[in-house]
Amino acid sequence: MSDTTATTAHEAYAFACMRCGHGWEQSYEIEHHVDASGHAYVVYKADGERVPSPLSTPTCANCGGHVVRIMRAGRVSTVQQLLRNPGRSQPPAGPLVPEEPAAEPVAATAAPSAGHHWHLSDLLHPFRK
Repeated sequence: MSDTTATTAHEAYAFACMRCGHGWEQSYEIEHHVDASGHAYVVYKADGERVPSPLSTPTCANCGGHVVRIMRAGRVSTVQQLLRNPGRSQPPAGPLVPEEPAAEPVAATAAPSAGHHWHLSDLLHPFRK
């Protein structure tokens, strides 16, 4: 059984556990393959290791919870930068967490990279008066 890699895409996501507040970011290589029968399939890799899709089965590495908010990359790190610079009175232009339609929680399976974790209370800190 042979397959070919059609394309490889690079994507990153930010995650926040709604159970314990743990936050992290992870980058992925997304390999698009076609098997010998002509069926397309996708392989996700994080830090060179094959992992399940972060969009279908997220799991918090801190508490094992499955109610994980998935956001575009930079959300967690932007808040962390704000926390490192407490003299700033307002976040950068535009909302950090825009209004989005309510959706069913999804679960994430990718393990967080070392050194990239925060707590939900840290994410909310810039909005406190």
